[in-house]
Order: sequence, then C-alpha cells, then structure tokens
Amino acid sequence: MSIDLADLVGTQETAALEFKREARDRNAIRKAICAFANDLAQQGGGDLLIGVDKYGQPVDDVDTSDEALLTFVSMKDEGRILDRPTMVVTGETFRGEKVIRIRVEASHTPPVRFDNIVYVRPGPATLKASSNDEKVLTERRRAHEVPFDVRSVVGGTLDELDVSLFRSEYLPQAVDASVIEENHRSTEQQLASLRLADLNTQPTILGLLLVGLDPTSRIPGAYVQFIRYEGTDVGGAVLDEQELRLNVIDAAERLEALLKGHLRTRLVEVSSFREESRPSYPIEALREVCMNALMHRDYESSNAPVRVAWFDDRVEVTNPGGPYGQVRADNFDRVNDYRNPSLAAAMKSLGYVNRFGRGIGRIRAALAKNGNPEPEFVVDDSSWTVVVRCAP
Repeated sequence: MSIDLADLVGTQETAALEFKREARDRNAIRKAICAFANDLAQQGGGDLLIGVDKYGQPVDDVDTSDEALLTFVSMKDEGRILDRPTMVVTGETFRGEKVIRIRVEASHTPPVRFDNIVYVRPGPATLKASSNDEKVLTERRRAHEVPFDVRSVVGGTLDELDVSLFRSEYLPQAVDASVIEENHRSTEQQLASLRLADLNTQPTILGLLLVGLDPTSRIPGAYVQFIRYEGTDVGGAVLDEQELRLNVIDAAERLEALLKGHLRTRLVEVSSFREESRPSYPIEALREVCMNALMHRDYESSNAPVRVAWFDDRVEVTNPGGPYGQVRADNFDRVNDYRNPSLAAAMKSLGYVNRFGRGIGRIRAALAKNGNPEPEFVVDDSSWTVVVRCAP
C-alpha cells in the first residue's frame, strides 16, 4: 500500500512546505523553488504541492499527466533560476486526491536567485531575502567550499559510523593516547576534532570513508571491485569476483588477504649455490597501488568503484578521477596534489601510505627488486590506471 503524501510532509504550510491551489501564476512557483533551494531554515530543501489549498485540502481535477509534469521540470533549465536547482516533479496522492509534487533539494551554492532576486522561506511564506538573509546564505556557500572529503553528510547520524573501529584502530594512530585520556572528551567531540563528524553530530564524508558501517549508502562508488580472469583478457573465464563494500580500514585488511591469496611464487637463482622463492608480484607494490587508488579517487562525481583486474600476465588497478590540481599527465611522477586531503592525511596516520609524494617511487623500487617490469600508467581526464606486469 502506497503512503499518502499528507502523512509524509504534513497538512500545514511550513518553511519546507508550500501549497498552491492551481498553477496559473508560474512566477510564484519559480519563487517558491528558489526559496526552497536557498533553504534558509535548513530543512534540506522543501516541497511545493500543486492542487492543495491554503488550508491543506486537495482540490479536484489536477492534471498529473507526463505533459503537465514536464512543464514544471523545464523550469530548472530555463535559466531564470540560478544556480540551477536540483528538483524532482512527480504526480502523488495527497489525502486521497491527485496532486503535483515539486521536491526541491537544498543548494550547496546559495544564494540562488530567480530573475536576479533572492527568495527565502523563513516560515510558511515565500519572501524576498533581506541583506542579512543573503549574508547568511553566502556564508553557507563558503562553508561548502571545503574539500569534499570533510563536508558534512546532511541528515546523517553517528549510528552510521563504526565507533568501536574508530576507537580501536583509528584513534590511537591519530592522536597521542595519553592526551585522549587526559582531556576526557566525549566520543562525539573526538569524532568532530578529527573531522569524522561535525558539531551537529552528523558524520562527514571522511568519517564514512574511514569508519562507516556502509559507506556506499551515501557514497555509491566507495567500494573496490576485484575480478580474477583466466588468461590475458576480459574474455577469459572469471575465476574470482568480489565487491568490497567496506570502509577504508576494513577494505585494506580484506584487500591484502585477497591479493596474497592470488599470488604465486617462483624459484629464482641468486647465486651458483642458492635459490630463493619470490612472488609473481611484490605485495608491497600491489598494496601501494591499491591504497593510492582509494586515496586519490574521485568520490564526489563518480559512482564507479576502484577496479582491480587480475590477469595471468598483469594486474590493472583503475580508479575514477584523472589528474587533480597541479598534477598533469606529463608530471604526475614529480608533482603532488590531493583531491581528498583529509583522507590522505588519515591514511598516512594509519600507515597505509608512507610519505606523501613517494608512492610511485616505492612502487617502482619494489617491482625492480622483485624482478618485475616497470609499472605502466594510463592517465586520462576521467580515470587513472596502473598496470603491474608479472615477473618473468
């Protein structure tokens, strides 16, 4: 049985809910969309219901056909509301009658303007923003201009974090244990001080990536896909396939065990009287490649996972996100920049990466010592692949 919209959003107008009996005044609808996108009351956006009177009662004969809905969808792309709002238009049931619902998400780049005027909803009315309202919205925009990995997850709770893992694995590595014991900070304060949560007890992207119970619930691409092929191309039989939908700490442990399970050893003559066993790939090189992929990948705009493809003659590790900042395809082995600076710092504290800027050198040195060919790097605007070839 479907849920009636009245049970979901309420039956009285608020800062996050507005009713329109009809859709004749299209500019009034645009103003409401603008106001919800500005989200002055910090409700996460808002809902505009067309076909409901000011008393919260539905009216008859509301057209909810696809053609009718598309007339409102087009408002986000016509260039009169800027920055372009994020909104969804659907036909819904409100108190048993058909209505049109325009769901508007809060903008990360306020103030949003309609025909160059800022509108807000401080309560159950859409108004022109005051100078102070605009100042508040501008400050919020600046707050969102922090790196993606330390942004708060709006609507998230600390229940999404594995606090026991935070205490046992990350906290001892991040700060001196004696300091923790002396200052008697609460868990919430500890998480906030390390940027794993904000002061409103909402987790940050960093918190979900490091100790989240299920990072993919909020960051769809935050997982590792491992595929072991028979032969030397993707046409071969799949011998093993796994998805590691885990936080970075748990993924590192599982991934290392997985990689070691697929290694093979060979005997190498080191002198006339002595042979030694060497793996087909040095585990330290594979670990460095994978950890750097998790550290540098684009979590914000790509839902693709980090992919580890293991063939008979090579291992290919691909992560979404091309060169970032000062890094280019022609200088990546000499210049460093960080798409996820706080994640990089946390992974360094945990020992998953050694010194910043040393990853490629460490990979090359480990491969050379083991007798593997030089690593190959395939870099384009949207992805980064490292190819590690098997030792002869």
